[in-house]
Amino acid sequence: LIWAKGSWATHMVPIMWMAVQNDDIHSWKKYFERTFCVKIFDDNEDMTQYKKLIQMETRDLFMYRGGRNLGEYIEFQGHMIRNLWRSYNTGIGLDMRRKPVGNMCSVIDAMFGNERDTAVYSVIHSRALEGDPGLRLMERLARKSGCDPVAALDMEPEYVKAILAPLGMLSHPILFITDHQRPEILERLLADPEIGPNIRLIPEEASW
Repeated sequence: LIWAKGSWATHMVPIMWMAVQNDDIHSWKKYFERTFCVKIFDDNEDMTQYKKLIQMETRDLFMYRGGRNLGEYIEFQGHMIRNLWRSYNTGIGLDMRRKPVGNMCSVIDAMFGNERDTAVYSVIHSRALEGDPGLRLMERLARKSGCDPVAALDMEPEYVKAILAPLGMLSHPILFITDHQRPEILERLLADPEIGPNIRLIPEEASW
């Protein structure tokens, strides 16, 4: 896979993972290429050395499965996600615009302090996905995966409990992260006698 320098991914990734250290872009590029098995070119003209190129828009690449079945696709995605989280940012280093990066653990530090290393918790990430576009996206994913198209958007208490109960997590804190577009979701969860007492809201000063 060939990636052009300055693409969406090369700008987005270092904001949260794999920050540039010591302002050394060259070393960062080599590390990124090695981790994700890609080649980054500084100039589009460098790609002329290849006889055949298949160009894809970001949207198509995001949805690409490469002929794999769902199980293989999930396994591969899991591998990529693990690679990202092995290099999460801790507030040291720069992004591609040479701005200081944030600390990906700032929320956990704020919520659990010195007990962060032993804390047991779940996270609800409630997003509206910009309304109708998000619904259409979830419907497409549901057709391919067989999952419910709206359950992960509505976050009904019974849905959350059905996931957490088999894992033995209902008695542990539940961190609630939201885009604030659907406040009724938090209201329903807080009102539930099993979930409500364990909901923890993220302090504004820890968000970024």
